[in-house]
Parts: sequence; structure tokens; C-alpha cells
Amino acid sequence: MTDSLAERAAGPTSTDFRGLMAEFPTGVAVLTAFGPAGRPHGMTCSSVCSVTLSPPTLLVCVWRGSPTLAAIVAGSRFAVNLLHDRASQTARLFASGDPDRFSRVRWDAGPEAAGPHLADDALAVAHCAVARTEPVGDHVVVFGEVRRIVRQPGRDPLLYGQRRFAAWPAG
Repeated sequence: MTDSLAERAAGPTSTDFRGLMAEFPTGVAVLTAFGPAGRPHGMTCSSVCSVTLSPPTLLVCVWRGSPTLAAIVAGSRFAVNLLHDRASQTARLFASGDPDRFSRVRWDAGPEAAGPHLADDALAVAHCAVARTEPVGDHVVVFGEVRRIVRQPGRDPLLYGQRRFAAWPAG
């Protein structure tokens, strides 16, 4: 055993926890929302989870200081763009904080859109109304009631694990 008594008593560090979670592959999404002035906001997110089928609800975890979170809360709605396996560049772009990210991807939003739909990069989009929020540490858990789903069949999901992107394995 390599842990010292002091390390066990202190608990895992944030680096330890980040390393643990890197071992858990997950899908990749870009959360999008419109700010009060109609400006699009978005960020890459791998913390997406289904909650219940009735009503259809999911949750996302967003850093408390995120401008995207501010837009989600202000507008009470957001979109979850589930990325396909050829969209790793878009995942990196929306993780980068580039202020011009929406000028570098094709997106659209109809009158019923809860946030920008990344037309070339999403295999499915869930348009959600904020049901509630719950602060946890330096993040906020946002519960979204899914109001509309747009799917583009024929694409495989993008995965992220062990600090790299990968395609869904061929079956």
C-alpha cells in the first residue's frame, strides 16, 4: 500500500479526483443558451445525466463562474448538443473559452430553440427548460425538463476518457 496515514486522513486531492474521473469514459456535449441580449453562449460539458422519464429530465453540471451558466439561468432554458464522433474539434473549441467560437461553427436556432443547435456537429439536441438549480461546491447542477428533441440518425457519439476523444467502437 502506497498511501500514508496522513494522505488517507486528508482525503483525495482535486488532482486525484480528476484522475479518477478521467478513467470513466463519457459522451461529450456542448451546452448552449442565449444571453439576455440574444448573444449565444456555449461550453463543452461531459457532466450530463438522465434523471427521469416522466417528465423527461436531465441534469448538467456547470462551473459557477461560467458565462454559459449565467445565460442558462437568465433565460431559464438551454440546449444540450450531443456531439458525434467527427466533432472533437468543436468539443475543443467550446472548451477553449474562445470568444468567437460561434463564428467558427455552423449553428441555427428556430423559434422553439432553447439554445443554438450545432447543425454540423450534433447527433442529437435536447431543448430544455430549467426546472431547478442546485449549487454544489464550485458548480451548479442544472435540472432541465426536455421540451423538444432533434435527432440526426446515422452518426455515432463522441466519447471522452483518459483525457482523449474517441469514436464509439464498431460493433
